[in-house]
Amino acid sequence: MMFIIIFITAADKKEASKIAEGLIKKRLAACVNIAGNIKSLFRWKGKIDKAQEVLLMVKSKKTNFKKICRFVKSVHSYQVPEIIAIPVIAGDKPYLEWINASVR
Repeated sequence: MMFIIIFITAADKKEASKIAEGLIKKRLAACVNIAGNIKSLFRWKGKIDKAQEVLLMVKSKKTNFKKICRFVKSVHSYQVPEIIAIPVIAGDKPYLEWINASVR
């Protein structure tokens, strides 16, 4: 079983909560942490831009990644939202078992 952590940025806490609650209700994620008030600098349409954003850290299984992407894109306000995953290379066995039992 391959577990992942997905990073998603959102425009504000309201949008972040909507995404997090939807992922949990649909059983696509076991847990979503929301970290507020991060400053992001990025290149967009040929210019350097910056924004205050909220970061979501989503714990799930790799098999759910495409479904998570589809859901996030369906509710997100950004034209190109950040949705990137990193593998979990190790974890406490009971915690990983809990993730596995919590998602479909």
